[in-house]
Amino acid sequence: MSGERDELARLVQELPDEQVPKALEEVRGRLRPARQWPPAWFGIAPGDGTDIAARSEDVLAEGFGR
Repeated sequence: MSGERDELARLVQELPDEQVPKALEEVRGRLRPARQWPPAWFGIAPGDGTDIAARSEDVLAEGFGR
């Protein structure tokens, strides 16, 4: 383990209990890839999206989502 990892482990052990959740959230955020928004499938219906609710029955009848 590198010197920085040793220091990090030592500092984590010294954290007050009430600070552990926030520190854990910070570290987890660095390990998980950020979610992309919007997802690739977002906006696959034709048009600008303003009339989808009004035409929902038509859109579903056309097979949207299949």
